[in-house]
Amino acid sequence: MRVRRCKVLYLEPREEVAFDLQDLLAGGDGVARQRRWFALAPHSRGQVPVDAAARDVLGGLSPERWVEEEMLSPAQREALPALVEAGLVVCDEPAHAAMLARDEALRAAHWHPLAATAHALTRWNGVDTTEAMRNTGTQTAPELRQVLGPPPPEAIVPPRAGAPLPLPVPEATGFDALLRRRATCRNFDRGRPLPMEELSRLLHRVFAAQGTVRVTGDTVFLKKNSPSGGGLHPVEAYLLVQQVEGLDAGLYHYDPLAHALRPLPAPPGSLDGFALQAVAGQTWFAQAHVLAILAPRYARNFWKYRQHAKAHRAVVLEAGHLSQTLYLAATEAGLAAYVTCAINEDCLDEALGLDPVNEGVLAVCGFGWRGQVMETMELDPLGAAWQVPPPPN
Repeated sequence: MRVRRCKVLYLEPREEVAFDLQDLLAGGDGVARQRRWFALAPHSRGQVPVDAAARDVLGGLSPERWVEEEMLSPAQREALPALVEAGLVVCDEPAHAAMLARDEALRAAHWHPLAATAHALTRWNGVDTTEAMRNTGTQTAPELRQVLGPPPPEAIVPPRAGAPLPLPVPEATGFDALLRRRATCRNFDRGRPLPMEELSRLLHRVFAAQGTVRVTGDTVFLKKNSPSGGGLHPVEAYLLVQQVEGLDAGLYHYDPLAHALRPLPAPPGSLDGFALQAVAGQTWFAQAHVLAILAPRYARNFWKYRQHAKAHRAVVLEAGHLSQTLYLAATEAGLAAYVTCAINEDCLDEALGLDPVNEGVLAVCGFGWRGQVMETMELDPLGAAWQVPPPPN
């Protein structure tokens, strides 16, 4: 059997702390500390505890050159099976071909290694954020303050800053009025269907290619209403439609060139349940008429920015730009919107048929009619989305 180390691997020392009654009774501080090493590998999404022997094997193997197992020392060969099973060491045995294929896919994707590790190891599966807040007693802002202590100040004066230079207050325009009405929505009116015309208008303004530049037959750059690194626009829009007039509920892909929707296979279970799972139990977001799922095709971005330290950051920024264009377009249309990255990427990628090495869900936006009653608290200090009640007498 030939072996080599996986392409991207980081070793992290951690200290685990636990209460130790025996130590406390013996006059100690009652705290037991154990230091362990963990191997982090994005192709396997693994966080594997490793001992000194395993670290020795990982440090001695090349990620590029194959070596016969017989060339390793007896101690290295003893640690090898567990490392192969975890995917930290790949081999040419058919039984482990799947892990080898995933490692080779990562090699071909041109990720910066640190970005690949963060991307792979911060994904969620089966997380319920509402339950987590309930369990930690942090459902409201006062509870947050009580549990976490005071936050950093809302504004700062840099220590090396001089005296303030007052600026003239600008005259308000219609755009200022639009910005005042822009407020993240957590209350949707599902009793009022969204017209197809409004859906079409929003998709065209936010996700459609407004123009193209064809450099060669297979090299095309796009112009959209939001910026993108290198003009590549790798972020795809998938829709989870729940209540739109004249459109069946379900999953769709949006074509930015044809301005068209293509139906996708239905997700497992009910659509309502899938929406709730997708936004990690955030019931207020799951009720949106339409969920716009932002899923970058990293391979398109990394075609130009190969192993680039800023490439992944550019994709994240692009998703933010798209979400804010959606906010403004929805507000102008009299609708409401939100964006969240608290999502279960795994179930979304599986339902959409995405390979997270080369593409995958990054964030979810939602939009629709704002509800008539604020059942879930929204941040609207200007009173532009909700009428501010008069002060008590």
